[in-house]
Formats: sequence, structure tokens, C-alpha cells
Amino acid sequence: QVQLMESGGGLVQAGGSLRLSCVASESIFHDMGWYRQAPGNQRELVAGIGRFGTTTYADSVKGRFTISRDIAKKMVFLQMNSLKPDDTAVYYCNARPPWGNWGQGTQVTVSS
Repeated sequence: QVQLMESGGGLVQAGGSLRLSCVASESIFHDMGWYRQAPGNQRELVAGIGRFGTTTYADSVKGRFTISRDIAKKMVFLQMNSLKPDDTAVYYCNARPPWGNWGQGTQVTVSS
């Protein structure tokens, strides 16, 4: 069963930036994505990267977030710029559709 570990979250002021990292225990040569879950909300997909590198983004983050990966290192990244308070959530990486298990996530808190 693949293990996922996210890191890089923190507390940042609105307009700031963070770079999230995710390392997997197995190959990430899959459709991969970053998801987030805010309190009281369902988990949502915010960015995806296909097997051959095509990227997609939720409208709410388009132009501000960039997903990338290092297949050799089994890592997926999420560069987040121009952060807004509405971006506050726990962020997770997983496959698309997601594997059955999730990592612990990394908390991102954006203050106004």
C-alpha cells in the first residue's frame, strides 16, 4: 500500500507563498493531484498533473498555484502564490482518482 507524506505547510499572510512537497513510497508515474479540505467542507481537488505532464487546476487557484513533480524522487510539489484566506485548509497529495489511503496532510493557514 503506497504511503504518502506531505510537508511544507504553515502560517502565512495573505499575498504570501508556500511550497508544498509530497513524497510517495512507490512510483508516482500516475495521474497525481493535490487536494485540500477546509473545516466543514468536503475534500476537493485543486491541482492535477497527468502521467505525461499535463496540468489542470481548479478555477479558484488557477494562475496562483503550480503543480510539478520529480518522478525519480517520487515527489509531487505545489507552489502556491498570492495566497488568500480562503486557501486555508489541510492539503493532501494523492493519485487521481485517489488511492485508498491518505497521508496526514499539511496544514496551510492564511491570515488576512
